[in-house]
Amino acid sequence: MNKKKWFTTALSFVIATVLLAGCGDNKDAQGNDPQASAGKAVKLKLWGAVPVEAGPQAVVDAWNEANPDIEVEYIRYVNDDAGNLKLDTALMTGQDADLYINYTLTRLQKRVDAGVALDLASTGYDIDAQMGPDAAQWKINDKYYGLPTKKNMAFIWLNKKMLDEAGLPVPALDWTWSDLKEYAAKLKKDNVYGLLQHEASFTATIDGTIAGLGVTKADGTSNFDNDLWKQQFTMLHDMMFVDKSTPEYGEQLTSKMPVDTMFLKGEAAMLSAGEFIFRNANNLTEFPHDFQIAFATIPQVTADQKDYKYSGGLGDVLSVNAKSKNQEAAWKFAQWYADGGMLPMASGGRIPSSKSVDNKQAMDLLLKGVEDKYDVDSMNKVVFGQFESFQLSVPQQVLDARKEEYEKYFLNKQDIDATLASMAKRHNDLIKN
Repeated sequence: MNKKKWFTTALSFVIATVLLAGCGDNKDAQGNDPQASAGKAVKLKLWGAVPVEAGPQAVVDAWNEANPDIEVEYIRYVNDDAGNLKLDTALMTGQDADLYINYTLTRLQKRVDAGVALDLASTGYDIDAQMGPDAAQWKINDKYYGLPTKKNMAFIWLNKKMLDEAGLPVPALDWTWSDLKEYAAKLKKDNVYGLLQHEASFTATIDGTIAGLGVTKADGTSNFDNDLWKQQFTMLHDMMFVDKSTPEYGEQLTSKMPVDTMFLKGEAAMLSAGEFIFRNANNLTEFPHDFQIAFATIPQVTADQKDYKYSGGLGDVLSVNAKSKNQEAAWKFAQWYADGGMLPMASGGRIPSSKSVDNKQAMDLLLKGVEDKYDVDSMNKVVFGQFESFQLSVPQQVLDARKEEYEKYFLNKQDIDATLASMAKRHNDLIKN
């Protein structure tokens, strides 16, 4: 047996041993560790992507003080491919992750398929009534495998001071990518980008477009080669390589640009990102800035575009690991968290979705001490506005294939027509399989 084959066999044996050990743990019929009945505190591990100091530690401290019989430890993972792989590995063993927060429907779908997300039907908790109609976007096979705990939206953050200096008004709600491209060109200066995009928001426009058009055409084939995607990708490519109003994709990728920090330091006039940036924008000690922040919607591709939807709705879906030894205790924490326990997260932009939470209390926490740092009118219209939203429901491998192809275009390794054709072909191959 060659070394490579021996290593693969040995690794498979180790993984199988760990999984069997996890499955063989002693627990009662309710899925709870009998050690808890011996007077020992049940210990739970909660995984999430928010830095511990931005709210999660305050949440678990409050819980642990009020519930000495159930001790929760927060583990932070980075919400990227490597971080999600780390979480998925912990979930499969059933040893190191009792609760976890999902940030995309595709990741949750993968975990449901792997059998590590508990079906919440038997809990008796009415998610539709408690969270509202947008919660249904997170159903998988008409079932809930997690609690959508927060109101969610991506938008454009704008440096109001730079807008005023350039004589530009806060954009209208129905602005387009042509408008954004023009704004970025007028706002760029030496050492100041017109636009930066957070990786999580890079595909917000094409996702909102396909949510309206349909992922597939009437004949069942891929719609990834649609003309609206071509127009938006082309404009963004021009902004990188012609206008130079936004970073070249390769540069942003390799340097791992801290785009939120750069925006708050005045190194960009606009930032495409979500409400999670509030945790830094409100931290004036580490991120001091002397400008007001205004807000605009993620622009659609064209003014006459039909059925465009906005990346938003509800998010931060808290799931219980179906392999956890302490499912009952984990569910008790999950319900508490969703129905008000998560309030310390509001100062970082995470507004609870549960009707049990006083919205005014959450808004007050969000703006406490920084009321003068935001343009109130645009904040009310965009951040607290009501828009038709979506959760893109396609398998993760489809998104991975799409990303591999559009990266080639933005790295100048293939042209736009080849990119769209390849995305559609790979999507069609996955549909067939």
